[in-house]
Amino acid sequence: MRAILLNPGPVSLSEGVRKAAVSADLCHREPEYFQLQARVRQDLLEVYGCSEQDWAAVLLGGSGTTALEAMLTSLPGRDARMLVIENGVYGERIARIAEIHGIAFEALQFGWIEPIDFARVEDALTGGGFTHLAAVHHETTTGRLNDVARLAELCEAHGAELLLDAVSSFGAEAIPFDSPVLAACAATANKCLHGIPGLCFVLTRRSALASGAQPPRSLYLDLALWLDKQDQDSTPFTPSVNAVLALDKALEELRLQGGWHARHARYTKLAGRVRRALASRGVETLLPADDSSCVLVAYRLPDGMTYATIHDRLKQWGFVIYAGQGKLAAELFRISTMGDITHYDMERLLAAIESVFQ
Repeated sequence: MRAILLNPGPVSLSEGVRKAAVSADLCHREPEYFQLQARVRQDLLEVYGCSEQDWAAVLLGGSGTTALEAMLTSLPGRDARMLVIENGVYGERIARIAEIHGIAFEALQFGWIEPIDFARVEDALTGGGFTHLAAVHHETTTGRLNDVARLAELCEAHGAELLLDAVSSFGAEAIPFDSPVLAACAATANKCLHGIPGLCFVLTRRSALASGAQPPRSLYLDLALWLDKQDQDSTPFTPSVNAVLALDKALEELRLQGGWHARHARYTKLAGRVRRALASRGVETLLPADDSSCVLVAYRLPDGMTYATIHDRLKQWGFVIYAGQGKLAAELFRISTMGDITHYDMERLLAAIESVFQ
């Protein structure tokens, strides 16, 4: 029985992606690899229709946090001042990265279950002298989809650039690439794009990166170095070759399936089926459906049931779910509908829910 991962990445892979990951042994200094690299970079831009004249996809080895740290350390200049939006674990991670690297910042904190108060954001931007605003798009701590289009409007009004953690939204949610203030977004191969772990990327405006940090704050995480080499059909360090092979196939599958709009619709449909099944057994969602991403939904633990009990019983059926994080660990479990989940898998999942929560 195939294990179905219902955690927010890594995901259950299609057979095509799994085979592509081990389809060839490539030296990363040979023309065959550079053709692959160029194709994947171009296909990443095409997911949201980004112009290659204005935008660049920079591939990096590592998790989504690698891309996030590279973006945050490379784009803000040495005299930058950043406003960080915190309403979950990953917003707090942005602040921690800025703190470690000595980037001047101020954190605007909201409760983990609260939406962003945009009046507070505007007040902060009005008098704070901020050059950048950094925020999480899909805060998987709670499943909340933050309104980044509204944040972009506020940044535009107050002359700040937007740096977006799109690790858990790229490929399935709308991202405001048409906004002139969106400078870059960080993402990963192994979530909504259905690739394998070990590869991440930053989509950056070329102009924004050109005016970034000098001297660099990091060697390996210097996006300008990676971009310069990748534009020349080269690479500064050994890349995640097998993960690039897998992402090449995953992007082809995304395109054939109708692109990010179709993926959004599919995730929404699957998440709705899970939500209704759990609701019929008295399990409540943490957030209203309109506030949640299509990618993941957080549920309150029913009275008398622990996360360990639910996890272990569903795993016996072949499904792996996710615990709550931090201070919500004792209150929540989370279910994502990313990855290669078939109709048969969904029918088994609904049967498993009926059995576990009866």
